Amino acid sequence: MFPLCSNWAVTVMADKSAIEWTDATWNPVTGCTKISAGCDNCYAERFSERFRGVAGHPFENGFDLQIRPERLEGPLMWRSPRMIFVNSMSDLFHKDVPLEYVSKVFDTMETARWHIFQVLTKRSSRLRTFVNERYPNGKAPENIWLGVSIEDASKRSRIIHLRSSWAAVRFLSIEPLIGPVGELDLDGIHWVIVGGESGPKARPIDPEWVRDVRDQCLRSRVPFFFKQWGGFRPKSGGRDLDGREWSDLPITEGHAVAVSSLP
Repeated sequence: MFPLCSNWAVTVMADKSAIEWTDATWNPVTGCTKISAGCDNCYAERFSERFRGVAGHPFENGFDLQIRPERLEGPLMWRSPRMIFVNSMSDLFHKDVPLEYVSKVFDTMETARWHIFQVLTKRSSRLRTFVNERYPNGKAPENIWLGVSIEDASKRSRIIHLRSSWAAVRFLSIEPLIGPVGELDLDGIHWVIVGGESGPKARPIDPEWVRDVRDQCLRSRVPFFFKQWGGFRPKSGGRDLDGREWSDLPITEGHAVAVSSLP
């Protein structure tokens, strides 16, 4: 049996996060199922399954999908503004998460307007349908950033779904980058994150794949954030790309997006 985790908050609602592009995490849903090659070596599954069967642990049921309504109001308790990654241990738009529950998560995000919420999914068509039905007469609130995760060129259709959603702020997480992504249509995209895979089965990343995405972002004046090269541990290879770290973020003034740190 595994010992109990000394800091369960990291999987529940963490006031600080080791993820470079966010401040905190909030998990009103946990657990997921694999949908594409980018999921093969899922870090969240690897962490969660360590605790399957440990009585009383948040992941007593491993990585089985679980709705956690007791966590819905968590961000309302944080009074100082934060960037909050929503469902770092799941996918809010998983087909088995009831849309009524997704609406409750959005209710909290709309109420806590002093925070920025970063919602990331691989279920891009469900995101588009939900967002466009919830906001038929305008865009989602600017404090709710909506993003899709892609791993190679075969998943670029997720970007099309995102671009056709009523999102005010759209971002891409190209992580784990396991193959070239090809030409990206970045019209209407406000931020791009790239990262290599980490963990004991990490697949290699080609620096030219990263440079290609970076150069497309520079040409389109889209903020580019290089998270990691990856390896056995997330920080094994560092973050340096061609002599510098790339940490661009969309600047928000009252949550209106502008470009930061671009030449």
